[in-house]
Amino acid sequence: MRSFSSFIIKEALHILRDKRTMLILFGMPVVLMLIFGFAITNDVKNVRTVIVTSQMDLHTQAASERLAASEYFIITATVATPKAAERLIRNQQADMAVVFAKDHSLQFIVDGADPNMAQQWTNYATGVVANMQGAGITTKMLYNPRMKSAYNFVPAIMGMLLMLVCAMMTSISIVREKERGTMEVLLVSPVRPLLIIIAKAVPYLVIAFAILVTILLMARFVLDVPLQGSLVWIFLVSTIYILLALSLGLLISNIATSQLMALLISAMVLLMPIVMLSGMLFPIESMPKVLQWLSAIVPPRYYIEAMRKLMIMGVGIGEVVREVSILTGMTLFLLVVSLKKFKVRLE
Repeated sequence: MRSFSSFIIKEALHILRDKRTMLILFGMPVVLMLIFGFAITNDVKNVRTVIVTSQMDLHTQAASERLAASEYFIITATVATPKAAERLIRNQQADMAVVFAKDHSLQFIVDGADPNMAQQWTNYATGVVANMQGAGITTKMLYNPRMKSAYNFVPAIMGMLLMLVCAMMTSISIVREKERGTMEVLLVSPVRPLLIIIAKAVPYLVIAFAILVTILLMARFVLDVPLQGSLVWIFLVSTIYILLALSLGLLISNIATSQLMALLISAMVLLMPIVMLSGMLFPIESMPKVLQWLSAIVPPRYYIEAMRKLMIMGVGIGEVVREVSILTGMTLFLLVVSLKKFKVRLE
């Protein structure tokens, strides 16, 4: 046990002495949280809006004031014809136009260069003026009443960072020992090979929890994202996911022969699928069937789904049994394959 503890201390000291590693491990979570929380956002704000009406009656005036009073739209001009509004949009002087017809019907003319944002602008404008049109329509947003994109990004960032840090750094750490020729020395020591691998993974396990705590604190007190669910279940599911990431890092270390190769494999195998196929940026339901099938083998997909339910929706563990079961199965599979492959290569 003393030798095992010494291996853990050795690996921890190596991480602490490497300033670049420490910068990646603790700087990246903070930077990404700030970027995704404030800079990269799909929130609707300050949409430059043109009012099109041939005559400004009380009804049209009330609807225009309702749009102007919202935080989403800025009334930049009032014109008499749709053609004049289109001219402003084509000249990049406005983002959308609201056309009030004489029968109080509505038409939206929108800059569709970004179709996703155009659809959001239309939906928001419809919601703002719906009651003024006499339709009696009201909308209630569950879980995210202010429509903040941070609610969506925080669980996604957790899934991406924990996977990248645990898998990438673990694989690089083990491959570094191979490159230097010290892995064989470690394997002939009195400590069993399995304990050596565990000892190298323990510091990254601790760091992963430190990153998780950092993200949760920033989400709550910097981005104002509420944590509706139980912290116990959040940490329990995160523990399973972290173990899965560590197992994947061990598997990568068995394939890679250099630190550069380990880094490239981690980037290709982890980064692109996480961003594109996990539901982080794009809804899985909107993807082609082939990509939906591929996303089924991407572990962050299930972790992000579970975290959104636990953190944002505030459900119990019973509502995420499917996601937890899949993550547990993946963890066991990767752990068994990784350990078996490791023994075969280095015995």
